[in-house]
Amino acid sequence: MSLSEAPRGAPAPAHGSDRSFARPVVVLSKCLEVEACRYNAQIVRSHFVRRLDPWVDFVPVCPEVEIGLGVPRDPIRLVQIDGATRLVQPSTGRDLTDAMDAFAASFLDGLTDVDGFLLKNRSPSCGIKDVKVYAGLAKAPPVGKEPGQFGRRVLERFPGLIVEDEGRLHDPAIRAHFLTVLFLRAELRAIRERARMRDLVEFHTINKLLLMAYDQRGLRALGNIVANRERLPFDAVLGAYLDQFDATVARMPRRSAVVNVAQHAFGYFSKALNARERQYFLDLLERYRTRRAGLTSITSVLTAWIARFDEPYLSTQSFFEPYPRPLAVMDEV
Repeated sequence: MSLSEAPRGAPAPAHGSDRSFARPVVVLSKCLEVEACRYNAQIVRSHFVRRLDPWVDFVPVCPEVEIGLGVPRDPIRLVQIDGATRLVQPSTGRDLTDAMDAFAASFLDGLTDVDGFLLKNRSPSCGIKDVKVYAGLAKAPPVGKEPGQFGRRVLERFPGLIVEDEGRLHDPAIRAHFLTVLFLRAELRAIRERARMRDLVEFHTINKLLLMAYDQRGLRALGNIVANRERLPFDAVLGAYLDQFDATVARMPRRSAVVNVAQHAFGYFSKALNARERQYFLDLLERYRTRRAGLTSITSVLTAWIARFDEPYLSTQSFFEPYPRPLAVMDEV
């Protein structure tokens, strides 16, 4: 669903962009902007979820409600019991671990088309890494942090997809990485549905600079796969490409790698620029490298030069617009 009830599968709106984007399917914790279903019957407001809404199809879920807990409800928590982490409700003593695992297995196995997850942070059900684990039921101290019970199953079931919580997405670099991988994955899902080799070749071609920023070795490996010298069937090529793609974009790009890509693009124009323009851009790269400028300051300059010099190859590269322009942030320092 979309919070604005846009039809599922409708193309992402253009908003002045020359690029079109496949529409991602995102599993969303239902308490984030959808329904007041937290333990205290509250809804969590999220500016990011509202901003993302026109561009994606959400699949909302509240695992705690799905296993029969009411709204409002007594809190649940992760507790160490006999050396194992269990999901329990301290006020009643109920052990909800098996019920949550059964729901997670049923729900996640039923997801045929999904490109990423956006879950509630620090939740004993949905959290993905920073959920407190307690030493016991009654006023026991925390002894560590782990994923929530549902979040853990998501990470196990979909190791290749982008999975984030709304708390971490306050970090601009993490947010940009999430959006980039989410929209790339959505396009690969669309290519799988169309099952045309030329679409996979085109995807690789327009994403070369972006993939170079993530991992040059991964880019080369992906190029070898899409070249398909062994004349393998499309499904086999796409399967191998997806595996390598997930490995290539598993970590956020290093700033040094992004600088290298920007210098590569700069080379297309450097001889046509005057000395002051060249020095301005080199200074800008140094400011980005030392975290005094954001990536959009670099891509904006390069995009202007692409238009000015009518550079055909760079004009197709997703590096300059990896996700819809209205989602771009201006505070990426």
